[in-house]
Amino acid sequence: MERAGRTIGKLSRASQVMTNEDLARAAWPQAVGKKIASYTAATALVRKCLVVEVQDMVWQRQLNTLRAQIVKNLTAVLGPGLVDDLEFRPMTPKRMPQRAESPRRDAVAADEADAIADPQLRRVYKISRKKASA
Repeated sequence: MERAGRTIGKLSRASQVMTNEDLARAAWPQAVGKKIASYTAATALVRKCLVVEVQDMVWQRQLNTLRAQIVKNLTAVLGPGLVDDLEFRPMTPKRMPQRAESPRRDAVAADEADAIADPQLRRVYKISRKKASA
């Protein structure tokens, strides 16, 4: 029984529907498994070399040791001649979520007091605000 990837690759209209790059990216999770595919992403196909982004340098080293086996799996899924080599690149680091900075009460209150034109009223306002916050 033939794999679906081979059948699609043999169709004359397959080049119109999906490019070789699309086929290689779609076959990546099947060739490496769900666990490895969750930490990697096949991004491009350059001259029969599939470029894969990996989470970090540790994943890059580990997958380099499995390169021949992964190419063999890709050949079994896609058929011969589509992917002959792999290149693993570390992904660009994602920004971690950051807390939004809220304005301090002191800074807002100082701005309010500075808006009072009369120096006597401004002083009375600052003293009363100090007593209220204590």
